[in-house]
Amino acid sequence: MSTFLHRVAHWAFRRRRTVVLVWVAVLAAVFLGAANSSEAPEDSASLPGIESQQAFDLLDERFPGTEADGAQARVVFVAPDGQQVTSMANRSAVDTLVDEVADGPQVAGATSPFDAHAVSEDASTAYATITYRTTADDLTEASKEALTEAVERARGAGLTVEVGGSALETEPAQGIGEVLGILVAAAVLLITFGSLAAAGLPLLTAVLGVGISLATITALGSALGFSSTVGELAMMLGLAVGIDYSLFVVSRYREERAKGYQAQEAAALAVGTAGSAVVFAGLTVVIALLGLSVVGVPTLTKMGIGSAGTVLVGVLIALTAVPALLGFWPDAVLPRRDRQGPRRTRSRRPGRFGRNWNWNWNWNRQGSTPAGTARTPWGVRWARFVTRRPVAVLLLTVVGLGTLAVPSLNLRMGMPGAESKPTTTTERRAYDALADGFGPGFNGPLTVVVDVKGADDPAAAVTGVSDRLADIEGIVSVSPPHFNEAKDTAVVSAVPSTGPAGEQTQDLVRTIRDERPAIESATGAEFQVTGTTALNIDVGRKMQDALVPYLAVVVGLAFLLLMVVFRSILVPVKAALGFLLSVGAALGAIVTVFQEGHGAGVFGVEETGPIMSTMPIFLVGIVFGLAMDYQVFLVSRIREAHIHGAQPDQAVVTGFRHSAQVVGAAALIMMAVFGGFMTGGESMVKMVGFGLASAVFFDAFVVRMAFVPAVLALLGKRAWWLPGRLDRLLPRVDVEGEALTRRAPAPDDASGDDDRRESVTV
Repeated sequence: MSTFLHRVAHWAFRRRRTVVLVWVAVLAAVFLGAANSSEAPEDSASLPGIESQQAFDLLDERFPGTEADGAQARVVFVAPDGQQVTSMANRSAVDTLVDEVADGPQVAGATSPFDAHAVSEDASTAYATITYRTTADDLTEASKEALTEAVERARGAGLTVEVGGSALETEPAQGIGEVLGILVAAAVLLITFGSLAAAGLPLLTAVLGVGISLATITALGSALGFSSTVGELAMMLGLAVGIDYSLFVVSRYREERAKGYQAQEAAALAVGTAGSAVVFAGLTVVIALLGLSVVGVPTLTKMGIGSAGTVLVGVLIALTAVPALLGFWPDAVLPRRDRQGPRRTRSRRPGRFGRNWNWNWNWNRQGSTPAGTARTPWGVRWARFVTRRPVAVLLLTVVGLGTLAVPSLNLRMGMPGAESKPTTTTERRAYDALADGFGPGFNGPLTVVVDVKGADDPAAAVTGVSDRLADIEGIVSVSPPHFNEAKDTAVVSAVPSTGPAGEQTQDLVRTIRDERPAIESATGAEFQVTGTTALNIDVGRKMQDALVPYLAVVVGLAFLLLMVVFRSILVPVKAALGFLLSVGAALGAIVTVFQEGHGAGVFGVEETGPIMSTMPIFLVGIVFGLAMDYQVFLVSRIREAHIHGAQPDQAVVTGFRHSAQVVGAAALIMMAVFGGFMTGGESMVKMVGFGLASAVFFDAFVVRMAFVPAVLALLGKRAWWLPGRLDRLLPRVDVEGEALTRRAPAPDDASGDDDRRESVTV
């Protein structure tokens, strides 16, 4: 592997114009394809294999001409203090709004609260239901404007009017996540490298990769069903891994130049060593992302495919575009002192006091203090501290992360609804008004789809089901049945006494389903339960059932890959255990903030509630791939020192000397990119950004910097043990570049091409 990548980098360096032109041509081609592509589809809510989805499918089949997920608006009217909505003036304003909206485009029906008995007991609140013949995504601006104008006129009559439902759903406020992430990344790179060119090159290549990936996703959106969500995740991951992969190659290039190698050979050695780690780190991320397909959720599968493609593009750019760009400016990425030569002696003529003043500026690699007084890098000091006290560090790490993971045992999963939106949105105000006027359960009614196709008396069968549901404890009311034209299917709405996110409501759904066999046997009708709460239960169960096979596939494949890379059994085991610690702590942090509300205000979370159902498995997949990034980059340097003869403890110190600072900078960049997405207004986006940023922090700065060196110090040489038969069976990939070390010319003889002279003429 290292020898092949070494040749690739040599070719890219020599043919730098060709390489850059090829990437520019690819960018132009995919942008042209994106410009001429059809509009990307919206996210599909289809979840095959769950009861809620089966109920939706039955509704689509038995109620032709309407869609189960059709747009709906629930217009809520609240009378001024001391008045009632049933007064003549207020009633007239409500009826006027209903009549105006009923004649609007795409409207299937508009029901007055006074006809549907949708007035609260104290007559302070009422609501009108507006249904549309199409989904919210297909509503025209004319339909939305007609409803908005009618609402404004009703408000002018003195009523408080808010709109819930999907028809006028407020777009979340756009944050500055991408810009903030790039700015922080630039600052971290500048501090790490001390060079504008070295800081700018990873940013440039990452933006190139993200541009190509997003344009490709857009161009293929219609054909493969890639929605805007796929692009958002791809952009998030593409920025993070794109910067990191280029960062590792550039850092290794600077290291090889400091040893005395000329630019072309240094670039080739950097790609042959650090580039090999990039390849296998990228493969682990791709495995984790493609593994999302085993969950059985189409949206997650598409997100995994799109993001995996973005990671592959980032890897290819790091292996080809980075050495090509280094060929154009071979010295620009070096520290200023190295561009002037590693050693500079300045002499002056004898001064007025007859003395010669000599300055010998012989700086160490960190460039902080003159030779002889150089400070030991912090990575080396920390590694020595850990290797001297491995047991204490290991115990502290495991106990600390385990404590942070404890809240995850109380994880409640669901899909945040209007209750999680800011109070500045009309959906949230409508939600609160309905809860105050009709009770908390009114915002989460259970939709019961009754199939009476085989019943002798369909009407009696539906009535029997409704009566049995009304008798169940926790049901406040059951609506009159609504039959389809064929009279073989009916829909009833059961209002629980508790809110849609409450545990009591979830228990109620389970109770109804447990009693279903007895109800169906007594009435001769079959029914299915759907609605917000039922859907949350079904999705949560599907995610839980898929978690074990998903982990088995992803961890199993990654284990084999790491075993090939590190020629060890215990190192992959350690990597998996460290990942479980970091992801457990991240889940605990999510539950603490977004479910229990501790510190929620700091992160702009206005309403706590259940954790998004797809969040745990999504977090596991993304974090596993990113965690293996740091595992490969850090441990490959430790193994490189080991195979070159260093003792176990010294190998750990050497590995940290060369990689700790770069891994830390890479983690800070990832945290900045992910954390930047918390600036948006959408609660789910905040949750994803917070979860990924915290997981990267725990994995990079706790697991990889403390847990890993402590375990390796305790294992000693046993860490690199591999049975002889297995050693002969596994292919040798040489990530550490051992073959390059044997064949590479000495720094003084490494001429390559005369890149210094050529860089002037380019």
